[in-house]
Amino acid sequence: MGFLNGYFLWVKAFHVIAVISWMAALFYLPRLFVYHAENAHKKEFVGVVQIQEKKLYSFIASPAMGFTLITGILMLLIEPTLFKSGGWLHAKLALVVLLLAYHFYCKKCMRELEKDPTRRNARFYRVFNEAPTILMILIVILVVVKPF
Repeated sequence: MGFLNGYFLWVKAFHVIAVISWMAALFYLPRLFVYHAENAHKKEFVGVVQIQEKKLYSFIASPAMGFTLITGILMLLIEPTLFKSGGWLHAKLALVVLLLAYHFYCKKCMRELEKDPTRRNARFYRVFNEAPTILMILIVILVVVKPF
């Protein structure tokens, strides 16, 4: 992708923007699950939360995830030597796979909450909400420090 060589930093900037958007959505979506589970008996409230969940997932989280992946792949195509820069990148990509799994598991949680909002309690979703934070911390450390 030689024609894109001069645009690496632009692609990287858009990658960071997309990651921030994706992470913001992944931080907030499970919080909505907490509200949903805590207020399962309040139909009107649950209806509002379900709309928020669907819009957040469909209009923010998923497009941001897609743009994150596209820009990440573009960076690797522009600068394939990144693969030889150490094991940090491979570890980061493995953690990104976990984030992707988390993202799609959120969709499963939305479906479960829609069918049976009492299946899991709010505490489950509070703990579940910590996973993207831990993954993000590890990814940032790998990218910035490049420990190996």
